[in-house]
Amino acid sequence: MRTSSVDTEQFMQTDDQRYVMTDGSDRLKTTADTLRNQAVRIPLPDGAAEQTCYESMQRIAGACERKIELLADPDVPVTEVYEDGLKNTQQRFEHRLQQLAGEDYYDVAIAYLDGDREDWIGALAAYYLECYYRLQERYTVDEQFSVLVILRYPTSFTVNLSFLTGNISEGVVRYESAKHGGADLDARSREQYYADCQYSQKLAADYLREQIGCITDAFPDPDTTSFEQRRYGGFVHIAGRTGSTFMEILESLTADPDRSDTDAPSPGLVPGGPEFERVKQRYFRDAQVVI
Repeated sequence: MRTSSVDTEQFMQTDDQRYVMTDGSDRLKTTADTLRNQAVRIPLPDGAAEQTCYESMQRIAGACERKIELLADPDVPVTEVYEDGLKNTQQRFEHRLQQLAGEDYYDVAIAYLDGDREDWIGALAAYYLECYYRLQERYTVDEQFSVLVILRYPTSFTVNLSFLTGNISEGVVRYESAKHGGADLDARSREQYYADCQYSQKLAADYLREQIGCITDAFPDPDTTSFEQRRYGGFVHIAGRTGSTFMEILESLTADPDRSDTDAPSPGLVPGGPEFERVKQRYFRDAQVVI
């Protein structure tokens, strides 16, 4: 897969071997030390920033709605659903990178990782670039989960996209991919297996349809809600695969009122925070953060 302006192989193979992958799960060691357990913090100093934040969350909700539509269609396999979602997410990250650092965002990120720059633009470029890189593996790496935590505070919001390994809790919705399983079944059993997979996709669509409101509830329209109503909010989205079984969680998450309650002078990286620790404890057993 290639983007409009950057060869994605560049993220995996560079002259200094930063992104060389030897087994599909190797990763950038420098970035692991720099970005693990970190989140991006964006200030909300005025109405324009509030509106931009709201529109961004609306795009996330819109992507979820499209996923629901595709999952509910029995003629669309899970692989196509996830390829569509991956393309959408990668486009959002590349758009953020270009807005942040221009067409040379790769060089900006590497300069930050090399210690040649220490500004917040370099820090965020490195964070987003690593997320972009990890997303390329998202649906091919088994037993790894992407964990998106977005939280709203009175004067800022934070975005934490992490990748974890471990055992997921029983509260997750599970659905099967016929393309990843059923190869050893006879014709009759395979037909039933395909039907079961389609039904599991429908149940997943029903689940996401019930839960999608947590995104808009956490980030309501600033033009129609008071500041007091939108001071705190948040949600968590977890997705991953084990063999032919795909898993997701989409739920509200309460932002800690004792955290990030002071004005943020500029965007930057901050610790993942107690909310992310709660996510790991609630939804995982033996969780290990990859990034």
